Amino acid sequence: MRKKIAAANWKMNLTIDQASTLLEDITSAQLALATHQLAIFAVPFPYLSLANNLVATQQNMFIAAQNCSDKAAGAYTGEVSANMLQSMQIPFVVIGHSERREIFNESNAQLAAKTDIALANGLTPIFCCGEPLAVREENNQNEYVAAQLQASLFHLSAEQMSKVVIAYEPIWAIGTGKTATSEQAQIIHAYIRSLIATQYGESIADEISILYGGSVKASNAVEIFSQPDVDGGLVGGASLQAAEFIAIINALP
Repeated sequence: MRKKIAAANWKMNLTIDQASTLLEDITSAQLALATHQLAIFAVPFPYLSLANNLVATQQNMFIAAQNCSDKAAGAYTGEVSANMLQSMQIPFVVIGHSERREIFNESNAQLAAKTDIALANGLTPIFCCGEPLAVREENNQNEYVAAQLQASLFHLSAEQMSKVVIAYEPIWAIGTGKTATSEQAQIIHAYIRSLIATQYGESIADEISILYGGSVKASNAVEIFSQPDVDGGLVGGASLQAAEFIAIINALP
């Protein structure tokens, strides 16, 4: 059975005291996650150790970094390597979030290198893909997403690919209050899975979790997560509120 995942992306938010309080509020809720359900918290780099300690005793709760370098080590001031994350026992890393692509101009080739180095260090990449509004309006989202996957993931072996989590982000629905309908989410999630099946076979495609990442909140999580090819969500703003994110976790099928 595929893993169903509620992944929080805190982005560049919260003080250390606020971060601690938020995680304590969520972990104290005594959520009964089933074996196939995961809650993941992608926290800012300075809070990785704190967050890892706070979820250490929680069943099926894990910490992710929001990014990593495509370089192994060296004179890259301000960067954080996959090996550093591995040494801190951080199991997940978000790669290719739309904000990294749009604001920091990260290319598909660079994201391929980040994926490679994350996997080489035993990290699970949460690989983000998705189209901007102009592409959606021209109904070219399938071709756009296919090109992202082809350039950044489809060089991987089947064994490597099976270790990747994919997050589909309609960029036009991030932080805008707009949300793809559950039907729109299902259609492109099914398309992404079909691309993986074509490249790697049905068995690999069936085991890869594909998350929806566009303005997921407590009020729409149940409907979105009920779609057969939607395996959870990569959640932004709503993950900064304990009650809201707890409800999203509880919406996992």
